[in-house]
Amino acid sequence: MSNKPIQPERPDRRGVMFVVSSPSGAGKTTLTRRMLKEMNGVELSISATTREMRPDEKDGVHYYFKTREEFERLIEEDELLEWAEVFGNYYGTPRGEVERLQRKGTDVLFDVDWQGARVLKQVMPGDVVSVFILPPSISELKSRLEGRPGANPDAVMQRLSGAGRDIKRWGEYDFVIINDDIEIAYDELCAILVTERLDRRKPSQGARVDKLLDDAEALES
Repeated sequence: MSNKPIQPERPDRRGVMFVVSSPSGAGKTTLTRRMLKEMNGVELSISATTREMRPDEKDGVHYYFKTREEFERLIEEDELLEWAEVFGNYYGTPRGEVERLQRKGTDVLFDVDWQGARVLKQVMPGDVVSVFILPPSISELKSRLEGRPGANPDAVMQRLSGAGRDIKRWGEYDFVIINDDIEIAYDELCAILVTERLDRRKPSQGARVDKLLDDAEALES
């Protein structure tokens, strides 16, 4: 696929919430980071968290880092689209930033697990398009996990044991991609987003057609 932007931002359409999930090691991060780099009009949803900021991280770039009190205030004021507590830390998706991007026609990419995907679909059912990335086989998944820098046998087995639980959720997604060839998988992922941008069922598409009809009737009168 070309490195040129596929579509410019269009303020006359509402952006898609593009949710991508996979078991660890299936290639989700590689695919989504490339999409962010090569496709115009796509931005990553930045999560809020209460975990400590690491030395190589920046607030507002990798996460919005919050105190526990600040995060719980966001929950109380319904400022999060979804949230969860994982290993003693909160993680969640700020509502305001996502809606701001959608209003200006930007598609928002979500790198979340099946639980986050399920909640987003419940909260914003007309905006979410979900894609699940599958590995070609468990043996290939194991090989990829073992090939990661700093991988150790215990961590690999822990991630493999969780893969089956994740894979069982594949039927909850709108699209499924088997990542046995990274180039083909990437082209398929981009094709899904381009198709959703043109979907006649999207409210913004109907609004654009209505304007065309109004202009056509004005010319005839």
